[in-house]
Order: sequence, then structure tokens, then C-alpha cells
Amino acid sequence: MKISTLLKWVTGGCEAFLAIPIAGGIFIFSSGWNALMFMFIFHLITLVVSVKENRSYIGSILGLITSVVGWIPLVGWIMHTITAIVLLIDAGRTTSMDKKA
Repeated sequence: MKISTLLKWVTGGCEAFLAIPIAGGIFIFSSGWNALMFMFIFHLITLVVSVKENRSYIGSILGLITSVVGWIPLVGWIMHTITAIVLLIDAGRTTSMDKKA
């Protein structure tokens, strides 16, 4: 498994946790929005690794946008959900590609 695929699984899982309606919001709020800053950096690292490995990076760009607008209650929830879905689908797709190679 390539590192970019592993990072997509992890960032997708983190985004899925942040998309849990009340729990994700409480976690972000209680961290003083540091969780969003952490996720921004994490998505940036995933983006760089994905580009270096010539892999899809749209989920990482979406994650960067989500980290910026994630503090807006309803918009953040929708964006975290969409980003989690995109990253997890991409991770699953690249995992099956890695197994075929």
C-alpha cells in the first residue's frame, strides 16, 4: 500500500469523525478550532505525498477547503461529510489498484 493511500484512509476517517453531527462539533469547539488547523496541515501533507506519487489529490484539496470553512456550523458538517466520502472512496479505489499492481 502506498503512503498516499494510507494517508487518505486516515484523513477520511478523521473527516468522518468530524462529520458526526454533535460529537464532531463539540470536539472542534472544545479544541479551540485547533482540530481544523491540524486537519489543514494533515490534508496538505496528504496532498504533497499524493502529487509525488502521481495519485488523485482532489480529496486533499477538498479537505483543505473544508478545514477553512469547517467552523461554520451547518456548512462545516456538510463539507466534512462530503470530504470523508470522497477521501474514503478514493482510498478504497487506490487500495484495489495497489493490489492489482
